[in-house]
Amino acid sequence: MSDFDAIDSLLAAVGPEADLPCSQVRRELRERARLSKAQVARALGVSPSTVAGWESGRDPVGETRTKYAYLLDGLAAKFATDAAPVTPSAAESAVAQPPAAAETPPDSPAPEESGEGDEVEVLAAPEPCVLCGHPAGTRVAGFVQHLDPADCQATAAAPDKATAPPAQPETAPATKPTARTPRTPRLSERQGPARRAFQEPSGPVDLIGQAVQGVLAEHRGDVDAATAVLLKRAIPDAMRLLDECRKGARYDVIAHPWIPDILRKQSAKGADQIWEARPKWTRPDLPAGQHEVTALDINGAYLSALKTHLPLGQLEHSAGLPHDRRRAGVHLITPPAWEHEAYLPNPIGQRDEGGPLWVTEPTLRLLLRLSGPRYGLCEPPQVHESYTSGATENLLEKFRIALKDARDTAIAQGDEVTLEYVKAMYSKFVSTMGESNYNRELYRPDWMHIIRSQAFSNLWLKALKAHDEGLTVVRAMGTDELHVIGDWRRVFPEGRGVSEVKVKDTYTATTNTDATTDAGAGMAVGEEQ
Repeated sequence: MSDFDAIDSLLAAVGPEADLPCSQVRRELRERARLSKAQVARALGVSPSTVAGWESGRDPVGETRTKYAYLLDGLAAKFATDAAPVTPSAAESAVAQPPAAAETPPDSPAPEESGEGDEVEVLAAPEPCVLCGHPAGTRVAGFVQHLDPADCQATAAAPDKATAPPAQPETAPATKPTARTPRTPRLSERQGPARRAFQEPSGPVDLIGQAVQGVLAEHRGDVDAATAVLLKRAIPDAMRLLDECRKGARYDVIAHPWIPDILRKQSAKGADQIWEARPKWTRPDLPAGQHEVTALDINGAYLSALKTHLPLGQLEHSAGLPHDRRRAGVHLITPPAWEHEAYLPNPIGQRDEGGPLWVTEPTLRLLLRLSGPRYGLCEPPQVHESYTSGATENLLEKFRIALKDARDTAIAQGDEVTLEYVKAMYSKFVSTMGESNYNRELYRPDWMHIIRSQAFSNLWLKALKAHDEGLTVVRAMGTDELHVIGDWRRVFPEGRGVSEVKVKDTYTATTNTDATTDAGAGMAVGEEQ
């Protein structure tokens, strides 16, 4: 079978050879053919997120580029040859839809149930809705969709109604196609609310179980060999799981957007300009006497941090505007003074120099929360400028839950192979979504910084909870290490779940009244218990 047979089959399914057109034309050709990114990806042997990258400006190379160009040329030729049957039916579909979607006024807000307040753009001509596949007159956060869920339901049901004999055959011929294959399942065929972010789980956890069982069988039950293989394929497997979890989602993942210079590495081995607020704090003084300190390990810190406000599209610059909780990104701020270093770490971590710095969304939200009336621990930060986009806290939620469920099952069954595999999937997913040679399918350094900062913020909030509950906070390190004195079990549940903590270490700390010890910590460390 020729390498191009799969593409020929795809073209044949649409109806009746290399430079690539611009990214907008690529997407328009695919959507006009009613092909999903998953269909194109399967024909070309890549992932759907790679196709999304090509439609955002990234170009394929080598044989893949040749095949992609062949597909696009075929689609363009198909529409040029069959302009008569294709164009009228598209126009007729647009006429058949209720005019409300195309006549939505420019200042109409995004629906409340989205909870994201995305910017609404009125289109000059209707384009296919990403939810129901039928013409819509508005674009929200870069995605064409109906503003009113009722419009989506009405247009999804319209082809079914068209099967009845029309009253005026000359304007709506009975031979007109009654339905087309939409980009996503029709709303009338889904279960539950019409505009939810995700469909019901379709078995993504099975991808993890199938991978583990397959590798174990291949290596005849050799646990060490199977684990080594699974760790090596953790990144592509995580991207495949993400693609599976994104099926039916309200928004596409924009995998390769334009990125401002502050998010680019300043040199090959250097860093960008984003400050993640990583805590590395030790309490300056302890109460007099000898104390038993427990070092607590926070389970699945990065896994929990996948639930955070992530920007959906390309970051846009703004200056002098108040913080908009419906958007997320990175912000240049002057942080407030912190006067509680004696018993709580600084929320922005330890800095060697003062002045403005670029922080992520979780850090800014934490500072704003601590400056509010509930806590009143500091003054509000001063925001100078920002790069943000419309955001949602649930973009990776189905992905996170799939990993969490697999982790919980592995712990319950004592399955260390799956446990190590899942840990590698989420940790490598976070660490390689920036400027990495190991993951070319997703380039979102803004997401990487935001997820890491969310993990640091989560640890800081645990330190605050410990302090408020009467524990003495001794140290806070990185994303998953909290040292406390006192009965911590009445504050934190013990276990291996992501909402629990486990003991990493215990040691004795004694106040040194004669001399300063251990980096000014004011204590001496005894033997581990």
